[in-house]
Amino acid sequence: MDARKEGLPLKIIFSDQHPQVRRWLVPFILACSLYFLLWIPDDQPSWVSALVKCLPILCLVVFLWAVAPGGSYSRLLQGALVCSAVGDACLIWPEAFVYGMAAFSAAHLFYLWAFGLSPLKPGLLLVTILTSLIYYSFLVPHLEPDMVLPVLAYGLILTSMLWRSLVWGGSASWGGVVFTVSDGVLAWNTFVYSFPFARLLTMTTYYVAQLLLTLSALRDPGLKTH
Repeated sequence: MDARKEGLPLKIIFSDQHPQVRRWLVPFILACSLYFLLWIPDDQPSWVSALVKCLPILCLVVFLWAVAPGGSYSRLLQGALVCSAVGDACLIWPEAFVYGMAAFSAAHLFYLWAFGLSPLKPGLLLVTILTSLIYYSFLVPHLEPDMVLPVLAYGLILTSMLWRSLVWGGSASWGGVVFTVSDGVLAWNTFVYSFPFARLLTMTTYYVAQLLLTLSALRDPGLKTH
């Protein structure tokens, strides 16, 4: 896949040329609104709270099926979204945190597969690695010994996804950056210091990131416009 084929500009995606896009985004917006309106407390894990949390991501799976079907890129994004939904459900229960990381690792591998490895852009890789090393140098000392390897393995996969999303460009690059910020806030709040509004910031950036990554599939040809 050609990394130069960036997604359509957002102002074109949401223009009158593409009413199908706006129509199929309504379920995602409503599902996000439901999550924030209900705001089920973290200390009340249940399958209902898991479903409410996963619903926006599942809506994006349907969105791709309706608006950008058939292409390998869209199918890989759908795979990433399904794995993300599994990860969301796991993170509802603290004891399933590692399983959640594994599911999100699989999601990032799907994104990596979608973005491809050409062109390499080693300079951009170096910047992302250095940035990640700075962050993890502060995070790792706060981890329990049995969490160091899983967290570092996840961080390596996330950093790789960020690198390839930046090379791919368009909304994918913004999605990769925002996803990394979301995960960074979540990890800091979980392992280092619990701060007010961390969950609100984590989930807001998370849903925005997944939306931006999803919108990267909207390239002509293949975009249903009516």
